[in-house]
Amino acid sequence: MTPPASATTQETLLELQDVDLIRAEIEPRAAARLRKLGFQLPEAGTVDKHRARLLASLDRRWLLHYERAQSRYGRGVTSVRARVCQGCFITLPTSAAPSGDEPLTTCESCGRILYWR
Repeated sequence: MTPPASATTQETLLELQDVDLIRAEIEPRAAARLRKLGFQLPEAGTVDKHRARLLASLDRRWLLHYERAQSRYGRGVTSVRARVCQGCFITLPTSAAPSGDEPLTTCESCGRILYWR
């Protein structure tokens, strides 16, 4: 589960988002319900170690953006469809689109990191 050396910041942030969602499912009450349904969950220590590796590989600037949005909204990364932030549903200006110099951007309204697809 180690991120590849060539993993981009965007890929690392998306993987971090997934790891945080898995951590939420490992909570005792949620884990008990999922196990009752027959799902197998990873150990919390394994997930935390992987999360720590991802955090160490991220640029501090993007980590702060991610953690601020994560604590505020429960998700630090959100997708964009037809120039609309799927976190706050605000239409983004064309200047918010990522450029070759800066592939990552944040929503001017909610502050989440935007994943343009």
